[in-house]
Amino acid sequence: MTFRDGFLRSVLILAAANLAACRERQEYEGPYGRQVAEAIPLIEKGTGLKFKRPPKVEARSKAQVRAFVLAQINKPLAQREMSGQEAAYKRFGMISDTLNLRQYLVGLLEEQIVGYYDPSTDVLYIVEGSPDDIVGLTITHELVHALQDQYVDLEAMQNIEGENDRQMASQAVFEGQAVYEQIAAMLGGGNVAVNLPGGWDRVREMIRENQASMPIFARAPLVIQETLIFPYLSGAEFIRGFKTRNPTGTPYADMPVSTEQILHPSAYFGTRDHPTRVTLGPVRGTKRYENTLGEFETRLFLFQHTEDQNDAIRGATGWDGDRYALIDTPAGEALVWVTVWDSAVEAGEFREIMVAAIESKTKVGGTAESETVRVYTNEGRTVRLVTAEVGGRPLVIYTDAPAAVTGDLIDVATIRLTDMVPSKTP
Repeated sequence: MTFRDGFLRSVLILAAANLAACRERQEYEGPYGRQVAEAIPLIEKGTGLKFKRPPKVEARSKAQVRAFVLAQINKPLAQREMSGQEAAYKRFGMISDTLNLRQYLVGLLEEQIVGYYDPSTDVLYIVEGSPDDIVGLTITHELVHALQDQYVDLEAMQNIEGENDRQMASQAVFEGQAVYEQIAAMLGGGNVAVNLPGGWDRVREMIRENQASMPIFARAPLVIQETLIFPYLSGAEFIRGFKTRNPTGTPYADMPVSTEQILHPSAYFGTRDHPTRVTLGPVRGTKRYENTLGEFETRLFLFQHTEDQNDAIRGATGWDGDRYALIDTPAGEALVWVTVWDSAVEAGEFREIMVAAIESKTKVGGTAESETVRVYTNEGRTVRLVTAEVGGRPLVIYTDAPAAVTGDLIDVATIRLTDMVPSKTP
């Protein structure tokens, strides 16, 4: 799915001569055949991959796009994930208690979508009435997704459940590659960082400026804004790093499995830093939903409550794995979030910044229950911050529960840590 790519308007003038020169091409029937024919050789050259079959492109009305968005959101898996994430983000204090996430996302996506590739039908759809210059950009972007889907099962990647961090890392590869090749195609190929006016920093600025110019997006909570932008911006930077090291290859056979590997080149391109899988044991209540935040959303949580970008980055650096669960207790909803760290030093830095974040969130100072436990109680709820070890690995455990629920929500001894062995992309 492509959001409105207005950040590349300034590239069109420079790209026009290059695109006009690409006349040796196969003709494609149907709507937008000329744009498809111009884009395909540039995409194949940039990715080093050939289309196994001709892509299908169709036009859709705005009403049909709305129906598509609703159909995606109403799928049982999407409903479970959206309901769970909405409740979790509210408990983390990352969205307001009154926000209806489903309703908000429908409006947000309708505002942004110019075109989308649907892996369930293998068709690229363009919204009727969209500006001509944006249509050309969108077709190029979505054709990259159509090409990806001929080598990787994109639908299977979209349907990963309960692994938000891994899914976001995969999305960063696919959207990042589409953004990178979209820019490269507009420039006629070559090194984007060298040929793009203003360089890569200007690309980042334009992406943010364009997104912020859209009313619904501009009003969105930080976590929604940043998780929507992340795959495009950080993903394109990851692809730029990959192509620098392997100009003719793709990362499909060796996908990054965490946002840490997207954010830190050394975690993927250097000595590979595979995350630790955290498995939660029995809890005091019934688990309703489980997922991961990952390093990127851990940053967002810290920034949300400290408003200090440097502290948020410092506090999340050294993340090695996490798992949270929403829990139904007789007294009400609770949350447990277990994080594991590369070292005791980094766990200590995270704990230090978490103290500031919790004090900002709860509006109270904590009390030391012991050397490893700090407790905050306000407005009928109790937040506990616990440091622990499992198998010599440092943990920091955050819980938020009704005040009537005393003690720990989970027994540290039941938490299991295992190396996340990379698996082949579906």
